[in-house]
Amino acid sequence: MKNNFQFLLYTGITFMAISCAMPKPVTLNKSEILPAAFQQSTDSVSIATLPKKTFFPDPFLQELIDTAIANNADIRIAVQRIASSRAGLGIAQGLTKIGVDAVVSTGVDKFGDYTMNGLGNYDMNLSPNIRKDQQIPLNMPDLFLGFRSSWEADIWGKLSNQKKAALNRYLATEQARKWVTTQLVAQVAELYYELLALDKELEILQRNIRLQENGVEIVKVQKAGGRATELAVQQFTAQLLGTKSMLNVMKQRITATENLLSAISGKYDFKIKRGVGITDLQLPATLQIGIPAQLLANRPDIKEAEYLLEAAGAEVEASRKAFLPSLNISAYTALNSFKSSVLFSPQSLTYGLLGGLVTPVLSKNMLKGNYQLASAAQQEAFELYRKHIIYAYHEVQTNLSGIDQYNKIYDLKVQETKSLQAAVASSNDLYMGGAATYLEVVTAQRGVLEAELDQINSKKTVFVYLINLYRSLGGGWN
Repeated sequence: MKNNFQFLLYTGITFMAISCAMPKPVTLNKSEILPAAFQQSTDSVSIATLPKKTFFPDPFLQELIDTAIANNADIRIAVQRIASSRAGLGIAQGLTKIGVDAVVSTGVDKFGDYTMNGLGNYDMNLSPNIRKDQQIPLNMPDLFLGFRSSWEADIWGKLSNQKKAALNRYLATEQARKWVTTQLVAQVAELYYELLALDKELEILQRNIRLQENGVEIVKVQKAGGRATELAVQQFTAQLLGTKSMLNVMKQRITATENLLSAISGKYDFKIKRGVGITDLQLPATLQIGIPAQLLANRPDIKEAEYLLEAAGAEVEASRKAFLPSLNISAYTALNSFKSSVLFSPQSLTYGLLGGLVTPVLSKNMLKGNYQLASAAQQEAFELYRKHIIYAYHEVQTNLSGIDQYNKIYDLKVQETKSLQAAVASSNDLYMGGAATYLEVVTAQRGVLEAELDQINSKKTVFVYLINLYRSLGGGWN
């Protein structure tokens, strides 16, 4: 009794000493302090909650987005990463469960005459208490048919933290898939509006080419009548050739954009249908962007970073608990015999149970290294989490400003185009009356072409900022 008490006392003192040597827990302030509202809004609701088909009413764009989500390679890769992470979660969950293995084994042992087993077996065979069928042969078989099990009791929560880390990494891959979807929806929509803009720019170039071809014919007639020079003919012709080269560039840009959309959609031959023109598009009547705190719930990349931070924290705790003793229990039950003829007899039934505490002593350096590695990974995950939040906040601000500024630019470009179109008409009349030079006509025509193209580009940029606002708020995956 006294010996048992001393054993328990020494064991308790040892465990207390080990516990004192365990690193202190790490605490991080995960609650990032965000501004109460965005600078240009005090809305309580965010457009990020709108489904894709509500935010993008164009049926052709909706079809394009659905096709891309169903066939895009990045989405499929993200799904496979989820499957891999789910498998890792299953492995971690198995750590806390009892492992049972069915075992069928056979072997043979020949013990030397000067070994303890050899002498013991020889002496045992001479005993009058041993029957003939119990005598041990010189070459002794070892037949085993049964079950073995092993289990580590999670007395400190080390295995539970490993399971928690695996669960959070699995949840992070789910958020990563959502973020890939959000990025894909934004990319498809942006390229679609790029196509609408390019179609309109192509139409503008074709109209200007027709006007310039008519101008060349007129100046040729004037030259024949002695009212214009060859230099004027060459200037008008050069302007026409320059516009035609721009037309070829525009056609190539359309082809490249269509091919990129087809590739994103996972298709080889995919007809990109268009809806209304870029100039007919209207911004939503209201742009509700909610409050910055909603980014934490709506942005999948922020949620992913949060889950990875939780996983890193659980791994730090698991590395801390590794300093404590582990309770390992193993058991077996089987038919075990050194003769096949009696293997299935009741007397061959055997079983065993072993439990023990394993305390790290000389492996502390390795445990310290694992803990330091996990702590550094946790700090890295924390900084990444903060980075996602800060960048998300400023992305929203930038896109809001972009919508406002380019809307104003578009209105100014519309007025500029109208003024330049009036200038072209005036220069043509003055040129026909001999009051203006051909250079003034060419300059006026070039100016209106550039203004018309800039006007379309400004309208497209407004919608690009709108798409990016939807994405930056966390819309597109629901």
